[in-house]
Amino acid sequence: MRRLIDLSTPVVENHFRWPVERKLLKSHEGGDHVQATWAGWIVHGFTHMDSPKHFVADGFTTDHITLDMTCGAGTVVDVSHVGANEPVTEAIVAAAGEHVREGDFVLLRNAWDLKADINAAEFWANAPYMTREASVWLRKRGIKAIGYDFPQDYCIRNFLTGDSSATAEDHVTHWELLRHGVIMFEYLCNMHQIESERPEVIGLPVKLPTSDGAPARVIAIDEA
Repeated sequence: MRRLIDLSTPVVENHFRWPVERKLLKSHEGGDHVQATWAGWIVHGFTHMDSPKHFVADGFTTDHITLDMTCGAGTVVDVSHVGANEPVTEAIVAAAGEHVREGDFVLLRNAWDLKADINAAEFWANAPYMTREASVWLRKRGIKAIGYDFPQDYCIRNFLTGDSSATAEDHVTHWELLRHGVIMFEYLCNMHQIESERPEVIGLPVKLPTSDGAPARVIAIDEA
Protein backbone atom coordinates (compact mmCIF):
# COMPACT_ATOMS: atom_id res chain seq x y z
CA MET A 1 0.00 0.00 0.00
CA ARG A 2 1.31 3.42 -0.98
CA ARG A 3 1.37 5.96 1.85
CA LEU A 4 2.56 9.56 2.08
CA ILE A 5 4.27 10.30 5.41
CA ASP A 6 4.95 13.88 6.49
CA LEU A 7 8.39 14.10 8.08
CA SER A 8 8.17 17.83 8.77
CA THR A 9 8.05 19.53 12.17
CA PRO A 10 5.32 22.20 12.59
CA VAL A 11 6.45 25.81 12.91
CA VAL A 12 5.12 27.04 16.27
CA GLU A 13 5.20 30.54 17.67
CA ASN A 14 6.18 29.77 21.25
CA HIS A 15 9.33 27.74 20.68
CA PHE A 16 12.01 28.57 23.24
CA ARG A 17 14.95 28.19 20.82
CA TRP A 18 13.54 29.53 17.58
CA PRO A 19 11.55 32.75 17.95
CA VAL A 20 8.79 33.04 15.38
CA GLU A 21 7.17 36.34 14.54
CA ARG A 22 3.72 35.88 13.09
CA LYS A 23 1.05 38.50 12.56
CA LEU A 24 -1.94 39.31 10.43
CA LEU A 25 -1.27 42.09 7.95
CA LYS A 26 -4.89 41.96 6.86
CA SER A 27 -7.86 40.17 8.39
CA HIS A 28 -11.53 39.58 7.79
CA GLU A 29 -12.20 40.68 11.37
CA GLY A 30 -10.42 43.94 10.64
CA GLY A 31 -12.69 44.68 7.74
CA ASP A 32 -10.37 43.55 4.94
CA HIS A 33 -11.74 41.46 2.07
CA VAL A 34 -8.68 39.18 2.29
CA GLN A 35 -6.66 37.70 5.14
CA ALA A 36 -2.85 37.77 4.87
CA THR A 37 -0.37 36.37 7.38
CA TRP A 38 3.23 37.49 7.75
CA ALA A 39 5.71 35.11 9.40
CA GLY A 40 9.45 35.07 9.97
CA TRP A 41 12.02 32.85 11.70
CA ILE A 42 15.61 31.69 11.29
CA VAL A 43 15.97 29.39 8.29
CA HIS A 44 17.81 26.85 10.48
CA GLY A 45 14.84 26.37 12.79
CA PHE A 46 12.31 23.53 12.67
CA THR A 47 12.54 21.21 9.64
CA HIS A 48 15.04 22.77 7.27
CA MET A 49 17.78 22.11 4.75
CA ASP A 50 21.42 23.10 5.15
CA SER A 51 23.50 24.03 2.13
CA PRO A 52 27.32 23.80 2.39
CA LYS A 53 27.51 27.61 2.71
CA HIS A 54 26.24 27.10 6.26
CA PHE A 55 29.65 25.74 7.27
CA VAL A 56 32.01 26.58 4.41
CA ALA A 57 32.89 30.16 3.51
CA ASP A 58 33.07 29.39 -0.20
CA GLY A 59 30.51 26.55 -0.13
CA PHE A 60 27.65 26.52 -2.58
CA THR A 61 24.35 28.09 -1.62
CA THR A 62 20.72 27.04 -1.98
CA ASP A 63 20.39 28.26 -5.56
CA HIS A 64 22.89 25.57 -6.64
CA ILE A 65 20.84 22.75 -5.12
CA THR A 66 18.70 21.02 -7.71
CA LEU A 67 15.65 18.82 -7.15
CA ASP A 68 17.57 15.65 -7.96
CA MET A 69 19.91 16.45 -5.05
CA THR A 70 17.06 16.42 -2.50
CA CYS A 71 14.55 13.97 -3.95
CA GLY A 72 14.70 10.34 -4.96
CA ALA A 73 15.57 6.92 -3.66
CA GLY A 74 15.77 6.84 0.11
CA THR A 75 16.94 4.36 2.66
CA VAL A 76 16.05 4.10 6.33
CA VAL A 77 19.00 3.50 8.62
CA ASP A 78 17.38 2.50 11.89
CA VAL A 79 19.32 3.38 15.05
CA SER A 80 16.27 3.60 17.28
CA HIS A 81 17.90 1.31 19.84
CA VAL A 82 20.47 4.02 20.64
CA GLY A 83 19.41 5.66 23.89
CA ALA A 84 19.61 9.10 25.43
CA ASN A 85 23.11 10.61 25.58
CA GLU A 86 24.54 7.64 23.70
CA PRO A 87 26.71 7.84 20.56
CA VAL A 88 25.69 6.55 17.16
CA THR A 89 28.97 4.88 16.29
CA GLU A 90 30.46 3.67 13.03
CA ALA A 91 29.75 0.06 14.02
CA ILE A 92 26.08 0.87 14.68
CA VAL A 93 25.62 2.72 11.39
CA ALA A 94 27.49 0.04 9.42
CA ALA A 95 25.32 -2.72 10.90
CA ALA A 96 22.09 -0.80 10.34
CA GLY A 97 23.06 0.56 6.93
CA GLU A 98 24.26 -2.44 4.97
CA HIS A 99 21.59 -1.65 2.37
CA VAL A 100 22.74 1.95 1.79
CA ARG A 101 23.51 2.61 -1.87
CA GLU A 102 25.44 5.31 -3.65
CA GLY A 103 23.18 8.29 -4.35
CA ASP A 104 20.72 7.49 -1.58
CA PHE A 105 18.85 9.99 0.57
CA VAL A 106 19.44 8.46 4.01
CA LEU A 107 16.81 8.80 6.72
CA LEU A 108 18.69 8.25 9.96
CA ARG A 109 15.95 7.12 12.31
CA ASN A 110 16.19 7.18 16.08
CA ALA A 111 12.52 8.11 16.65
CA TRP A 112 13.79 10.71 19.10
CA ASP A 113 10.65 12.77 18.47
CA LEU A 114 8.72 10.02 20.30
CA LYS A 115 11.10 10.15 23.26
CA ALA A 116 11.49 13.90 23.75
CA ASP A 117 9.48 17.00 22.88
CA ILE A 118 11.17 19.30 20.38
CA ASN A 119 9.55 22.23 22.21
CA ALA A 120 11.50 21.40 25.40
CA ALA A 121 15.18 21.74 26.30
CA GLU A 122 15.45 18.01 27.00
CA PHE A 123 15.18 17.35 23.27
CA TRP A 124 18.71 18.72 22.92
CA ALA A 125 20.17 18.12 26.36
CA ASN A 126 19.65 14.34 26.34
CA ALA A 127 19.78 13.45 22.66
CA PRO A 128 21.84 10.67 21.08
CA TYR A 129 24.53 11.99 18.77
CA MET A 130 26.64 11.04 15.77
CA THR A 131 30.32 10.24 15.99
CA ARG A 132 32.80 11.48 13.43
CA GLU A 133 33.57 7.94 12.31
CA ALA A 134 29.88 7.20 11.67
CA SER A 135 29.59 10.36 9.58
CA VAL A 136 32.64 9.42 7.53
CA TRP A 137 31.25 5.91 6.96
CA LEU A 138 28.08 7.40 5.46
CA ARG A 139 30.04 9.83 3.30
CA LYS A 140 32.16 7.04 1.91
CA ARG A 141 29.01 5.18 0.87
CA GLY A 142 28.38 8.04 -1.56
CA ILE A 143 25.05 9.28 -0.20
CA LYS A 144 23.66 12.50 -1.65
CA ALA A 145 21.49 13.67 1.24
CA ILE A 146 20.65 12.79 4.82
CA GLY A 147 17.87 13.62 7.26
CA TYR A 148 17.93 13.26 11.05
CA ASP A 149 15.15 13.08 13.64
CA PHE A 150 17.49 14.01 16.50
CA PRO A 151 19.98 16.88 17.04
CA GLN A 152 22.84 14.93 15.57
CA ASP A 153 25.97 16.80 16.71
CA TYR A 154 26.80 16.53 20.41
CA CYS A 155 27.86 20.16 20.64
CA ILE A 156 24.45 21.41 19.45
CA ARG A 157 23.30 21.04 23.06
CA ASN A 158 25.77 23.77 24.01
CA PHE A 159 23.35 26.34 22.59
CA LEU A 160 21.22 25.73 25.66
CA THR A 161 23.92 27.03 28.02
CA GLY A 162 25.51 29.65 25.80
CA ASP A 163 28.73 27.65 25.58
CA SER A 164 30.45 28.81 22.38
CA SER A 165 33.66 26.82 22.79
CA ALA A 166 32.83 24.27 20.09
CA THR A 167 34.74 24.59 16.83
CA ALA A 168 33.34 24.04 13.35
CA GLU A 169 35.02 20.63 13.30
CA ASP A 170 33.20 19.66 16.51
CA HIS A 171 29.97 19.72 14.49
CA VAL A 172 30.94 16.36 13.08
CA THR A 173 28.08 15.79 10.61
CA HIS A 174 28.37 19.32 9.24
CA TRP A 175 32.12 18.92 8.95
CA GLU A 176 32.24 15.41 7.49
CA LEU A 177 29.05 15.41 5.40
CA LEU A 178 27.74 18.89 4.63
CA ARG A 179 31.21 20.28 4.00
CA HIS A 180 31.71 17.54 1.40
CA GLY A 181 28.50 18.30 -0.46
CA VAL A 182 26.04 15.93 1.25
CA ILE A 183 22.84 17.93 1.64
CA MET A 184 21.46 17.80 5.18
CA PHE A 185 17.90 18.02 6.47
CA GLU A 186 17.52 18.55 10.21
CA TYR A 187 14.71 18.09 12.73
CA LEU A 188 12.57 15.59 10.88
CA CYS A 189 9.83 13.63 12.63
CA ASN A 190 7.44 10.69 12.13
CA MET A 191 10.11 8.37 10.74
CA HIS A 192 8.65 5.63 12.94
CA GLN A 193 5.69 5.53 10.56
CA ILE A 194 7.87 4.35 7.66
CA GLU A 195 7.53 0.60 7.21
CA SER A 196 9.67 -0.03 4.15
CA GLU A 197 13.45 -0.11 4.13
CA ARG A 198 13.72 1.95 0.96
CA PRO A 199 11.02 4.63 0.63
CA GLU A 200 11.15 7.43 -1.88
CA VAL A 201 12.00 10.76 -0.22
CA ILE A 202 10.89 14.20 -1.37
CA GLY A 203 12.79 17.06 0.27
CA LEU A 204 11.56 20.47 -0.89
CA PRO A 205 13.34 23.48 0.59
CA VAL A 206 11.76 26.88 0.08
CA LYS A 207 13.30 28.42 -3.03
CA LEU A 208 15.39 31.03 -1.22
CA PRO A 209 18.33 31.94 -3.49
CA THR A 210 21.92 32.47 -2.29
CA SER A 211 21.11 31.27 1.24
CA ASP A 212 22.94 28.98 3.66
CA GLY A 213 19.73 27.07 4.29
CA ALA A 214 15.97 27.11 3.89
CA PRO A 215 12.81 25.87 5.61
CA ALA A 216 11.70 22.60 4.05
CA ARG A 217 8.80 20.21 3.69
CA VAL A 218 9.96 16.61 3.63
CA ILE A 219 7.81 13.56 2.90
CA ALA A 220 8.43 9.85 2.49
CA ILE A 221 6.51 7.78 -0.04
CA ASP A 222 6.19 4.37 1.56
CA GLU A 223 5.29 1.37 -0.56
CA ALA A 224 5.19 -1.20 2.26
